Amino acid sequence: MLIRTSDPFRELDRLATQVLGTSTRPAVMPMDAWREGDQLVVEFDLPGVSRDSIDLDVERNVLTVRAERLARNGDWQLLAGERTRGSFSRQLVLGDNLDLDRLEATYDDGVLRVVVPVAERAKPRKITIGGGRPGRTAVTTGEHHDGDTVESTARS
Repeated sequence: MLIRTSDPFRELDRLATQVLGTSTRPAVMPMDAWREGDQLVVEFDLPGVSRDSIDLDVERNVLTVRAERLARNGDWQLLAGERTRGSFSRQLVLGDNLDLDRLEATYDDGVLRVVVPVAERAKPRKITIGGGRPGRTAVTTGEHHDGDTVESTARS
């Protein structure tokens, strides 16, 4: 199961934000990812983000999460500003062994949880070996693309 999350510019952006107080790219949301049984679980921390501002897309094997924490409006004076406001974005390249058609997402207490099951074709399976007639051993049984059943045999 492959998840590619590397971002060579993350540290450079973090440093630029600390020094200059600005960032030219959307802030990155912290995440944890793990395999739990037959599924991949990914959790993104999005405190203070409205559920309505979260956008979750899957295209091919790329999962994209976008969210926005709005700036405060009104008559107030900022005393400390350590929490990034504005757009957040994260992309994960997921392996082909996941079933992205059955992806599920929930958002609770500021945590976006995405669960992706492992595809049936990627799960390990047991192959049974059947007996054959004397002098012949069945090796494989399968179907051609036209639906005809074919049996390959080998003589012993």
